[in-house]
Amino acid sequence: MAKTIVFGHDGLRWQEQLIDFWSLPMYIIRKLLGYNARMCGRFTLHTPATELFQLLLLDLHEPLVPRYNIAPTQSIATVRQLSKQTMPHLASLQWGLIPSWATKTAKNRPLINARAETVAEKPSFRDALARQRCLILCDGYYEWQASGKKKQAFYIRQKDERPFAFAGIWDRWYGGSNSATDTCAIITTSANDLTRPIHKRMPVILDRADYAAWLDPQHNEKNALLEMLQPFDSAEMKIDRISSYVNRVKNDDVRCIQIQRELF
Repeated sequence: MAKTIVFGHDGLRWQEQLIDFWSLPMYIIRKLLGYNARMCGRFTLHTPATELFQLLLLDLHEPLVPRYNIAPTQSIATVRQLSKQTMPHLASLQWGLIPSWATKTAKNRPLINARAETVAEKPSFRDALARQRCLILCDGYYEWQASGKKKQAFYIRQKDERPFAFAGIWDRWYGGSNSATDTCAIITTSANDLTRPIHKRMPVILDRADYAAWLDPQHNEKNALLEMLQPFDSAEMKIDRISSYVNRVKNDDVRCIQIQRELF
């Protein structure tokens, strides 16, 4: 019987992890780590697995459960390659990177994003960029724009509705025990012309031609890697208003992506 892999609400919670210097004020920590908690914070992956892997040119066959409201700290579907001698494989990673050198525990926020401009420099990310990169599978993501006292939700995706992959980095954390926790972060870059009115940042959507090089752990030439981290072409994307139903993380069904039609 085929095993169905569920990436979602059973993910371990990174809020309970703390690294040594997190006794500092949070605004200093976020600046040091290049962390932007507001972007990218939710996305979808509901494309049938067979179609997903075929379109992404991945030789994988595991079935996936459709997800419409993937949030930080949950387990997410990624593809990684551990060595040049092994094939890319599907991996469930906890969204919210814990650096391998983290030692203490306390409540805090996950490192869900890494800025493309500083990912090669920040202590929490630079080793992962050099050797531990992954594809984070998705077919759309959400962003919110302030509108008076409320925030309008938007659903952003490719015009052809095809799935794509965010540029991701991952790390393995032991936390003083023998059990490993594999975690990841999404790399963000400056927004393109289409998304900039909503938010100044956007997740890095990799070109399909770059998948193999991004996954190859021996491909560690910094400038070549950073060159892949560009804003995606606005002409290939579309944005739609959606309802506030998506605001609640517990809401994880097709109603999250129902488009709001203008009345006039």
